Amino acid sequence: MSRPDETGRDATVGRPFDPPDAADLARPARRNGHHPAPPAVPDGPLDQWDRRVAQGLAFLRRRLAGDYEIDEFGFDPELTEALFHPVLRLLYRDWFRTEITGLEHVPAEGAGLVVGNHSGTVALDALIVSAALHDRHPAHRFLRLLGADLVFRMPVVSEVARKSGGTVACNPDAERLLRNGELVGVWPEGFKGIGKLYADRYKLQRFGRGGFVSAALRTGTPIVPVAIVGAEETYPMLADIKPLARLLKLPYFPITPTFPWLGPLGLVPLPSKWLIEFCPPIPTAHLTDSADDPLVVFNLADQVRETIQQTLHELLERRPDPFGP
Repeated sequence: MSRPDETGRDATVGRPFDPPDAADLARPARRNGHHPAPPAVPDGPLDQWDRRVAQGLAFLRRRLAGDYEIDEFGFDPELTEALFHPVLRLLYRDWFRTEITGLEHVPAEGAGLVVGNHSGTVALDALIVSAALHDRHPAHRFLRLLGADLVFRMPVVSEVARKSGGTVACNPDAERLLRNGELVGVWPEGFKGIGKLYADRYKLQRFGRGGFVSAALRTGTPIVPVAIVGAEETYPMLADIKPLARLLKLPYFPITPTFPWLGPLGLVPLPSKWLIEFCPPIPTAHLTDSADDPLVVFNLADQVRETIQQTLHELLERRPDPFGP
C-alpha cells in the first residue's frame, strides 16, 4: 500500500501525491475499467410519438392476424382497453369532471353485482361507470353490463356492446357470468329510468320484478348499489313525442334544450358535474335457498332501491351546482 512521504510525494511510485478535491469526490468512479453509464435522458415528444406508432402497428398486426381472445359472450378485453375506454375516459375525467367514492366496496376478486340508477335520455351512466371502475379500482376490473333487448337488435350498437363485455339482461346470462366470478352491472329501471322527464330527475322508477335479485341469490353474490349524480343533466328531456316514438319503434323520442334544434350538435352531452358513489355491499350468501321466494326478492330489491335513493339525496347536497367545478 503506497503512502505519501514528508515531501508530499508518493513514496512507492515517486510521483506527487495530490489529495482529491471536491470535484474528484463528486465524479462517479470507474468500475472494471469502464466509464459509468450516462444518466437516463427522458423521452422527447418524437420518441413518445414513435413508441405510440409502434404500439399501434403492433395492435393492428395482432388484430389482422386474429391473435386476440374473446370469451363465450363475445367480450374483447384488448379492444375495449385500446378503443372504447380511451373515449369514455375523456368524457368522465375531462368533460364530466367525475368524482368517485366507495371503490373499496367493490370486490377485488370474485363475483359481484353492481346495481345503479339509470337516467339521462342516453345511457351514458352505465358506460361511464364501467370505464371509471376499470381505471380507478385497484384490481382494474371489467364491469360486464346487462343491456335491454333493443340494444342487441341494433346492427352497429350490438357489435360494440358485445365487444365491450355487454350481454342481454336475462337471468341465465347474468347467472352464468356471476358463476364465472365476473363483476356484473345492471340498471333495473331500464328505459323507464333513462326516458323520464327532467322534472322527475333523481326520482327512482320501479325496479321491475327483481330479476337481478334472483340472480344474485342463486349464486350467493353480494349486491353493490351505486348512486350516480350528473347523468340527468347531460340530455335533459323536456318532452317525449310518443307518436313519433311509436312510428320509429323507439321507447321514447326526446326533446331536449339542444335536440333536435341543433341537429347533430344536439347529441353533444352538456358538461354536468358527476358524482359516483359505490355503497357498502349487501350480502346474499345466507339467502340462497330463498331465490324463488317473491317476498324475499321484493324486500331485497326494495332495500337496494332505498339505499340508492338515499345516497342520491346525499350526493345532491354535496353538489348544489349541476355544472359547477
